[in-house]
Amino acid sequence: MRHVIALDVGGTGMKAALVGADGELLHQARRPTGRDRGPDAVADAVLDFAAHLRAYGEQHLGEPASAAGVAVPGIVDERQGVAVYSANLGWRDLPLRELLTQRLGGIPVALGHDVRAGGLAEGRIGAGRGADRFLFVPLGTGIAGAIGIDGRVEAGAHGCAGEIGHVVVRPGGVSCPCGQRGCLERYASAAAVSEAWARACGDPDADAADCAKAVASGDPNAVRIWRDAVDALADGLVTALTLLDPGTIVIGGGLAEAGETLFTPLRDAVSKRLTFQSRPPLVAAALGDTAGCLGAGLLAWDLLDTTDRKEETA
Repeated sequence: MRHVIALDVGGTGMKAALVGADGELLHQARRPTGRDRGPDAVADAVLDFAAHLRAYGEQHLGEPASAAGVAVPGIVDERQGVAVYSANLGWRDLPLRELLTQRLGGIPVALGHDVRAGGLAEGRIGAGRGADRFLFVPLGTGIAGAIGIDGRVEAGAHGCAGEIGHVVVRPGGVSCPCGQRGCLERYASAAAVSEAWARACGDPDADAADCAKAVASGDPNAVRIWRDAVDALADGLVTALTLLDPGTIVIGGGLAEAGETLFTPLRDAVSKRLTFQSRPPLVAAALGDTAGCLGAGLLAWDLLDTTDRKEETA
């Protein structure tokens, strides 16, 4: 059965699948990245996992994978196939596509950015399906974004398109590891809300989900923290939609799991900030934590389709 390898590499774990031509998940697996052992060990773990998936397909599906798609965090040069930089994994200028191609017997390999891959999946088969232009914004440890245009996701000239988390929404505010002050992700990410709520309630283990529950019960400190996060997020989204004019905004990540506790005040805050702009539908992501892996599979099939067409016309 013809299939591709899809691999989503995260800060602590890897999600993988063997994906059929119709999008069916023929096999799924997870492994830790082992980042505590250093960047070289993480690279080895990715290569070993990919090789295991190839062997599994050959044994159980009758043939090895025809292509592979891998999504990684950080700055990614998709054209050159290089993982340029990842603070979480410690990578710098890792030629991951070349290494994977060698390890997987020379099959075509597509390397993509984790959030852009997730956005690709949400745009084609998830909450953004049918929108010719969409913006996908996952609210997790940080905040990133994927700009969808006509069935593809824009990488930008230098692989940095969509970094809405580093739009400054509070000039002179909290310092950010990127070197700026007042970045959106320092106020509206799940990590930022968790940190603020843990301080306010005195429980170091409290997180954003706990804050959302406290908001629903009317706790005034939780309401204040949540309102501040929503206001910052609305400022960032209005900047983005003014520049991009998307047909749909898809919000994902851990903070989106709060449901209407997030979406009702966020839609209202965005609407109040608009003047001449049109307000696109603002919806929850549909694919959860499988989006990156599904997107990696789409990258592999897209690459394979391109390779097949070149062979037919050669």
